Amino acid sequence: MGNGNGALEGAVVAVAGAGGAAGRATLLRLAEAGAVVVASDNDPVRLAEAVDAARYAHGGATVTGEPVDLLDLGAARAWAAETEKEYGRIDGLVHLVGGWRGSASFPQTDMADWELLEKLLVRTVQHTSLAFHDALVRSDRGRFVLISAAGAAKPTAGNAAYGAAKAAAEAWTLALADAFRKEGGEEGPAAAAAILVVKALVHDAMRAERPNAKFAGFTDVKDLAEAVAGVWDEPASEVNGNRLWLTEKP
Repeated sequence: MGNGNGALEGAVVAVAGAGGAAGRATLLRLAEAGAVVVASDNDPVRLAEAVDAARYAHGGATVTGEPVDLLDLGAARAWAAETEKEYGRIDGLVHLVGGWRGSASFPQTDMADWELLEKLLVRTVQHTSLAFHDALVRSDRGRFVLISAAGAAKPTAGNAAYGAAKAAAEAWTLALADAFRKEGGEEGPAAAAAILVVKALVHDAMRAERPNAKFAGFTDVKDLAEAVAGVWDEPASEVNGNRLWLTEKP
């Protein structure tokens, strides 16, 4: 994939779950590519820090942040509507909302973990995709980008809840991709839903905390952000409904 600069110049991209390390890297990369970035997170402090960092790194870039409860479909729809009203268009939704819970063995799986992960990893995807669908179809370069994990394709015994939630989020995103395909008709989809698959993510602070760790197969958040930007470089028909692997397939 290319550098995303030309394809993202002037694009309006929403980023859900922008307060973490992956969110920070993604805001920076999108701002660098010339996009208008509209970020959300359920942690106002982390969100403000991420937005300020992107603004500081790229003077003149439009990067805004708004706490949004993505477990509330109405709030997600209001975020999409307000964004489109303010900027006149929405060209992307990058879904970075994450979370992890695991157990030592399959029989020790705590169903409370599933209840939490179903909300974080599935419900938020459902709500953002439903809220942003219409605007992405109206765009001439609409993209819905889900960050998923290799564990969705090959879950381990201690990650039953996590793997199942990631698999459900992927299935929902692929259904969105099918909707884009059908709505495009004979000309092909104008918008695309793509899945970026990682084993796990790593960033500089993690390396500093564990200097001897190998982090084998992990994807650096900067590389993830580069791959996110690259989704706009390819025609919608080539990325729609595809899993783009950033780690070795299991």
